[in-house]
Amino acid sequence: MRRKRTLILSAAAVLAAAGTTWIALPASAAAATAAFTKTSDWGSGWQGDVTISNGGSAALTSWKVEFDLPAGGTVGSYWEADMVAAGNHRTFTNRSWNGAVPAGGKVSFGLVGAGGTPVNCLLNGQPCGGGPTAPTVAPTTRPTVGPTTPATTAPTTAPTTRPPATTPTTAPATDPAPPPASNLLPVTVTNHTGRSDAVYLYLLGVNLTTGKLGYVNSAGAFTNWTGGQPTPVPAPDVSIPGPGNGASTTIRMPKNLSGRLYMSFGRKLDFRLSTDGLVQPAPWAGADPNKDILFDWSEFTLNDSGLWLNSSQVDMFAVPHIVSVQGGNGATSRTGELKAGGRQRVIDQIKAQPGFEKTVYTRADGTVLRVLAPGKAADSGQFSATYLDPYITSAWNAYAGRTLTVVPFGDQPNVKFFGRTSGAVMNFTDTTGRTVASFTKPSTANVWGCDGALGAPNDQVVGPIARTLCAALHRSTLGTLDTQPSGTAADFYRGTLTNHYSRIIHEQMVDGKAYGFAFDDVQNQESLVHSGDPRQAGIVLTPF
Repeated sequence: MRRKRTLILSAAAVLAAAGTTWIALPASAAAATAAFTKTSDWGSGWQGDVTISNGGSAALTSWKVEFDLPAGGTVGSYWEADMVAAGNHRTFTNRSWNGAVPAGGKVSFGLVGAGGTPVNCLLNGQPCGGGPTAPTVAPTTRPTVGPTTPATTAPTTAPTTRPPATTPTTAPATDPAPPPASNLLPVTVTNHTGRSDAVYLYLLGVNLTTGKLGYVNSAGAFTNWTGGQPTPVPAPDVSIPGPGNGASTTIRMPKNLSGRLYMSFGRKLDFRLSTDGLVQPAPWAGADPNKDILFDWSEFTLNDSGLWLNSSQVDMFAVPHIVSVQGGNGATSRTGELKAGGRQRVIDQIKAQPGFEKTVYTRADGTVLRVLAPGKAADSGQFSATYLDPYITSAWNAYAGRTLTVVPFGDQPNVKFFGRTSGAVMNFTDTTGRTVASFTKPSTANVWGCDGALGAPNDQVVGPIARTLCAALHRSTLGTLDTQPSGTAADFYRGTLTNHYSRIIHEQMVDGKAYGFAFDDVQNQESLVHSGDPRQAGIVLTPF
């Protein structure tokens, strides 16, 4: 999404976030210390907390934490502190309300970054561990569990399968006689493509009960992956024969699974296993063995709260398909359907959009395999890495002289945050005037990936603001609509510099819904279906 890399599906990224803590024996029991803990890591970025502990007998009246970042490291957003950057050095100081730390007390601040994690920490000019020597680094783990699509060590997206704020898609139809509830959900894949290629299916993901990565056979049996090596080795062939044109194949999806259902045409996909997890197809990477295979995937989570199933165009647009779910009440919701001839119109319009021409990938036999999302195309050198920079600067600077109001929760209109830009930083206050989050101006890559300076922690303040900012920058409404989210689909993508890839795909959808970027669910623009009582699900591969 941001840089070329190998994709590795890692259980640790899904259920346990690797942590790092500055550790050193204190010089005395009276020493104040600062400890950094990485609370989550999604490959292209991380979230961390820094906790200042006062082990002395007198209160601290203020604090200053300094550290260095490895080459290429960045800090994008942060909260409960002020930050000054100088090269790779970062200095965080308390805000007005959290500088006093009583004896025996603690205070924390948080940050989202990318690249390597902090080193060479100082607290009020002394080593953060409290001793006279530089601190060492030791790993810890902190489990986090959530019903999201598995992240990857370098994820294709910020996870896109998440509960919607409101019921998405078009009004459901009513179908008779839903099957009985079961821990094995029937998923029927129907082939209406008109193509003669053999179809292969793969049901892969993480067992949310055990945290183990694995695959599922057609009967719904989950098996853990084993045998990974430091240098990735071929994974076993776990493909499920898919339907021929005009036919259907039903497979069983076990409860407490989150992952992807892949479908490939003509050739089986090449998966690899490393000691870190499953190496997934990444056709935007030049050496990927799946580059010349026609394939796509849907993303899902099935747990006690129901099924979330979406078609995803976050990384690429390839095989048009409809996703659907029928609930116990007989109602069926569906989305992801392209207008007749829509795939070809997407391809033609992308090719005609200045700067996007090389994002369309065609096999030697003339088959158009996919259109890469802008971030993926930039990773592979097929698209400008700085495409959005002029617009980002203009939108960011707009709030040096006026206020941006973010109302991130549709069902909580009184929860508001107010942003003003100072230099390259946009600071947000809450309704009491307290500064609750700060964001450095993002790069084009940060916007495409909704990460780095727009990294969204799983909280109720910084993450919702970050998601709102990223969606507004994709849709080119930041700087023109001063309350976010706001407007309708008719207001999106009006700028010359905008996510034309997402715009064109949305325009060709029957219901206007698509996952054109990671946080396209802001204002419920995503191609996602959900049922709290799912009885059967479907994927229809539509004509192209």
